[in-house]
Amino acid sequence: MSYLEIKGLYKRFDKEAVALEDFSLQIDKGERLGVVGESGSGKSTLLKVIAGLEIQDSGEVYLAGDKVLNPAKKLVPGYDEIQLVRQDYGLYPNSTVEENIRRPLLQYNKGYAHERVEFLLETFGMKHLRNRYPRELSGGQQQKVAIARALSLEPEVLLLDEPFSSLDPMQKRELMEELALTFREIRVTVLLVTHDLQDALWLTDKLCVMNKGRALRIGSPMEIYESPENAYVAGLFSHLNPIPGTFSDFIRPTAVRLDKKDGKFSGRVALRKFFPQYNLLAIKFNDMDLIWQVEDYTRNYALNEQVFLDWKKSHIIQLHN
Repeated sequence: MSYLEIKGLYKRFDKEAVALEDFSLQIDKGERLGVVGESGSGKSTLLKVIAGLEIQDSGEVYLAGDKVLNPAKKLVPGYDEIQLVRQDYGLYPNSTVEENIRRPLLQYNKGYAHERVEFLLETFGMKHLRNRYPRELSGGQQQKVAIARALSLEPEVLLLDEPFSSLDPMQKRELMEELALTFREIRVTVLLVTHDLQDALWLTDKLCVMNKGRALRIGSPMEIYESPENAYVAGLFSHLNPIPGTFSDFIRPTAVRLDKKDGKFSGRVALRKFFPQYNLLAIKFNDMDLIWQVEDYTRNYALNEQVFLDWKKSHIIQLHN
C-alpha cells in the first residue's frame, strides 16, 4: 500500500457539476507529485477531500493505512498530519511573520515551538523578516510564510492549491527555485495542484493530468511527454501540428526540422515572433489550408521566406482522440 492512497473518489455538487469521478491516485512517502489540469477540473475539491475538509459522495482516502475521515465522520474536520495551503495565503494581518508561523504551535511546549519556528525561519531564509507584517511583504514572501506556517506542525503531507497564481513571473521563478530545494531537504510529501504545467515541472517529480474529475495520465514528466495517449494530455506540453494525410499523427514545434532547399512539405513564413531561446514561426503550407508552429533556434528564417519542413519518424505522436 502507498503512503497516501486515494481510491475511487466521486463528488458531485449537482447533476451538471462533476468535481471528481472515480479518481484514484497513489503517492509514496516523500514523493512530490503535481496534479495538472484546467480550471474547473476538480483539483481544489480533490485537495479538500484529501485533507478531510470536504465530504465526498463515495471513495476513500488513506494515510499510512489509516482512513482519512471527512467532516461528516469527524467532529473537528482536518488533520495536523495533512496541511493545506490555499491561494490566498490566509495570513493574520496584525501578526508578524514569526507570530503567523508560531500560531499553530500555541498549545505546544514553548521550547519546542521556539525551536521549530527558528528552524523554519532559517530554512525559508526569513530571519530578517521575523518582525514584519504581511502587508510589508511581497507576494512571494507571503506565500513562503503561509507554507512555513503549514509546516510548523511537521505534517506528513503538504497540499498546495495553486500557490503561485497571484505572483508575477519574477516572484514565481525565485520562489519555485527556493521551494524545490527546500522540499527536497525536509523530505515532506507534497501534492501540488496547478493549471500551469511549468509550476509542476519545477516543484514535482511525477505528474497526474486531470480533466473533468478524472485522472487521465499518471507518470514521470518525460513518460507523459513522450507518450501522452490523448490530445488533452499532449496539448498541456505544447502546441501540436497535424501531419497532412493522417488523422491521428502529430508533431511538436520543437521536433520540426527547417531547411531552405529540401523537405517533405514546403511553405512560407507567415509570422515570426521573438522569444529568448528561439523565434516562433507560423509556416503556411503551399497549396494547403494548413499553418504550423515551428521553433527556429537558428533565427535564420525571415518573414515571407520559403522554407521546407521535415521530421524524424520517431518524433511522431499518435493520439487516440
